[in-house]
Amino acid sequence: MLMAGAEPFFLPGGPEGVLLLHGFTGSPSEMKLYGAYLQACGYTVLAIRLAGHGTSPQDLERVTAADWFDSAVDGYELLRGSCRSIFAAGQSMGALLALWLGTVREVSRTVSLSAPIYVHEGRDLHKLPPRVEARGRFLPKLSKSLPGIPADCRVAYRVMPLLAVHELLAVVQTVREALPKVRQPLLVVQSARDHTVEPESAPYIFHHVRSADKRLVWLKRSGHRLTIDSERETVFAATAAFLREERKP
Repeated sequence: MLMAGAEPFFLPGGPEGVLLLHGFTGSPSEMKLYGAYLQACGYTVLAIRLAGHGTSPQDLERVTAADWFDSAVDGYELLRGSCRSIFAAGQSMGALLALWLGTVREVSRTVSLSAPIYVHEGRDLHKLPPRVEARGRFLPKLSKSLPGIPADCRVAYRVMPLLAVHELLAVVQTVREALPKVRQPLLVVQSARDHTVEPESAPYIFHHVRSADKRLVWLKRSGHRLTIDSERETVFAATAAFLREERKP
């Protein structure tokens, strides 16, 4: 059963489309404010629900990295049916999927928010048990107070299936190897205070892609979920300015 508020959403706008990809254990809800801002800027917006998300942690345990990537590709194809050009913007694991998508589909510009190349040591993922011992085991998630953010903009699981963490690490490895294939204009946004992703992930991505046009924006106060944290308006404005560059002759 789908969790209330975890539904994908489509916001019609102009001929340029933005595909929004949420993070690991999250849902499209974390992209609602971001999507509304981009629609107000004239874009058509589609926020998809990645496989295994928005229902139950047990469902997430049953999917693979390939399933998440297929979700991203399906979203791209849906949006392509109504838009002349497609941008991809992702949060956390969604950012990895956006980068990956750009290596196999014609993505005009990519926005990477808090993409994890290195996971913060405080997350205890270095203690991850082998796959054969991970099934049926769940790790409680750390939570952060987000004043002013409606509950329907932060619908997410409260635990992480350890088997799914193995699949997340598979996505990280796949994208790490694929970064030299990323050539489209790229905006990388990272908070120096992210306690989920090591901030060094951002310069790693920045220096390993082959995009001629690439930008790195640092935030100072936010945590990991940049679309619903204290500097979200900075993220929104930076994204809009970056996407607008496509419209210049």
